[in-house]
Amino acid sequence: MTNRKNAFLFYKKDEELEEKIHKVREIGRKYDYQLVENPKDANIIASFGGDGTFLQSVRKTGFREDALYVGVNDGRLGFYTDFNTNDLEKIELALQSDQTEVLQYPTLEVSVDGTESFQCLNELSVRSQIIKTFAIDVYIDGLYFETFRGDGMVVSTPTGSTAYNRSLSGAIVDPKLPSMQLTEIASINNNQYRTLGAPLILNHDRELTLKIVQDGNDHPIIGADNEALSIRHSHEIKVKVSNKKIKTLRMKDNLFLHKVRRSFL
Repeated sequence: MTNRKNAFLFYKKDEELEEKIHKVREIGRKYDYQLVENPKDANIIASFGGDGTFLQSVRKTGFREDALYVGVNDGRLGFYTDFNTNDLEKIELALQSDQTEVLQYPTLEVSVDGTESFQCLNELSVRSQIIKTFAIDVYIDGLYFETFRGDGMVVSTPTGSTAYNRSLSGAIVDPKLPSMQLTEIASINNNQYRTLGAPLILNHDRELTLKIVQDGNDHPIIGADNEALSIRHSHEIKVKVSNKKIKTLRMKDNLFLHKVRRSFL
């Protein structure tokens, strides 16, 4: 990180956390890092909290491709947070050695009805807003694939495959595979309705289209990572793997498989 010296700290104000961050600031000054008040002036954006805080830091700062995102957790496990406020020695080691490396995580590019567009780092979720199932016609590269009926669908990135997607029995995908995964939420499968009934992993050059069938339930909740979007009367949602990637910093001895084993095994 020798060529990156302007850092912006993203966190929720908390007295206990503030005390820990003060110590991190002191370490940064020791190695000539400058703190900036505006994230637009930063080439390092460090979040303090869990994975949810990291996702918010990326979203609130506009998915910067020219900045390096660093996740620092507060004692909880995380897939995006390689550092810990309780282990200042490791943070200092990262600033002065070659024990770190930069990873590039793929994102999703989403458009709604051809107007609203946004990025996702973890997943896109489309869920029913009322206590009633709804139907979605699924198209892949413009070809009709199936009609889903149930509570909703989730489209996840490889890094997001360990989050909401996994709770739906989706597959865990290696982040080195540029792809997206479509997973059902409580699908109905009977003689009238039939879906694949399994997670579907699509290559990075595919385009997924979800057309919401207008049958009285045309107000779905659309979630981008851990944030609900106020988009009403949605009819068509297009999703593809974006060319935009997020750069993150991790320790070389903390591989994705280490995180999977530590979190789930």
